[in-house]
Amino acid sequence: MVDMKVSLCGTELENPVIPASGTFGYGREFAELYDINILGTFSMKGTTREARYGNPLPRIADCPSGMLNSVGLQNPGVDAVISEELPNLEKIFRKKVMANVSGFSVEDYVYTCARFNECPQVGWLEVNISCPNVHGGGMSFGTDSEAAAEVVRAVKAVTDKPVIVKLTPNVTDIVRIAKACEAAGADGISLINTVLSMRIDLRSRRPVLANTTGGLSGPAVFPLALRMVYQVSEAVNIPVIGIGGISSAENVLEMMMAGASAVEIGAANLTDPFICKKIIENLPEVMEKYGVSSLRELTGGRKNG
Repeated sequence: MVDMKVSLCGTELENPVIPASGTFGYGREFAELYDINILGTFSMKGTTREARYGNPLPRIADCPSGMLNSVGLQNPGVDAVISEELPNLEKIFRKKVMANVSGFSVEDYVYTCARFNECPQVGWLEVNISCPNVHGGGMSFGTDSEAAAEVVRAVKAVTDKPVIVKLTPNVTDIVRIAKACEAAGADGISLINTVLSMRIDLRSRRPVLANTTGGLSGPAVFPLALRMVYQVSEAVNIPVIGIGGISSAENVLEMMMAGASAVEIGAANLTDPFICKKIIENLPEVMEKYGVSSLRELTGGRKNG
């Protein structure tokens, strides 16, 4: 019998599998397909202070071994999430959920995190300073270590929940930014978000996406994500959540051997809505195959916050 339990910022999870923000909505559609309580937890759709329609269409494009998206943080705003989505979620999900927070100013992040701090259902705040698909916010904080630290310090002042900072891979030195977030008080790091990319339509000779560029996700980014998770986990003393191209139980073990305490699964949910369920079911067999009796014994599993 293998042990799939892990600890994330001091909270025990039944397993390390967490659907990533933006690929699982608020859980309702997936709850119609299977019992989502088998998940470790999940990260809700990215939430901003005010409602956002997002970027103009088209904002999704296919590409080899992955996809591009430029959704642009479409969401109903934090007040609607708290008044409508969380009560609905309580009916289908008995565990704490991760709230993913984005903003266009430090004040935006502070307001939204303070509002979520009032919600008992929210167990972690995943502060997204990494979105490449919005102008004037998101990634502009994640590409500068001082700006990233400023967001972390401001958010930590208004919440007593663990703050996990989501980092962008679109930087020269991700380790420096991760260490700045840790020094500012972050309780964990999640990485990576999507890789800034584009495609061109040969007939129109114009970019496929209305936003010109978008974020690349899927199997193509897995080796890049693995390298960055390894580098960051070696440099910080707080838990790291590995994200990027994970689509199998083998990928989960590889991420945890690289230093992750848990993993988030993104694009794979869009191609196979049962993928998280399948990975959780396959994990015990794969752990036994590679001689892993407990996930806590892996590098990331020992760094439990």
